[in-house]
Amino acid sequence: MSSANDGTMVILSSPSGAGKTTLTKKIAARDNFTVSISHTTRHPRTNEINGKDYIFVNEEEFNKLIKNNEFLEHAEVFKNLYGSGKQKVYDELNKGKNVVFDIDWQGAEQIRKKNLNYKLITFFILPPSKAVLLNRLIQRDSKDDKIAYERMKQFEKDLQHWKNYDYVVINDDLEKCYNEIVSIINSALKNEKTNYNFKNIESHINKLLQ
Repeated sequence: MSSANDGTMVILSSPSGAGKTTLTKKIAARDNFTVSISHTTRHPRTNEINGKDYIFVNEEEFNKLIKNNEFLEHAEVFKNLYGSGKQKVYDELNKGKNVVFDIDWQGAEQIRKKNLNYKLITFFILPPSKAVLLNRLIQRDSKDDKIAYERMKQFEKDLQHWKNYDYVVINDDLEKCYNEIVSIINSALKNEKTNYNFKNIESHINKLLQ
């Protein structure tokens, strides 16, 4: 049963490579924030730690969790499965912790539709340009350029969902973007209005789609 002392759910989504995972970790490191660690069937990247970055499971284990209704949301992204464990999230929220999610638009939509009794703030992260995004993806997946180009093919499809989010921010500078998100979160938690330029975002979206 939720109460006024419960924590808030904060969702960060973005096209692959726009920086949501790095931003999620920075926000989750703040006082009274924690991260929802997703289960996934994909293989760990270099330096990723099981139980810290993701909970790595096989497809059979993942499907068992679905069958047992243990996910708050789950989705297939680039042929891999991802899901947020329900009970851990509820436990943290009920302790007053703000829980940050690093999930795609499919998962965000599922959580929104649940109409949970917890406050929810959603962000969609944009890259400064397609060229910068491609460069980030190539650097991240340096062993296989094909992966980067596959993710670029999905870029415009992911971009179509930006209007479903409370706020859209441009990650042209990590610290600047992080500070903007934190400022919005702080205002939202206090039920204060935020300075949010919708027209600038819409203009940037149109440039990304060109």
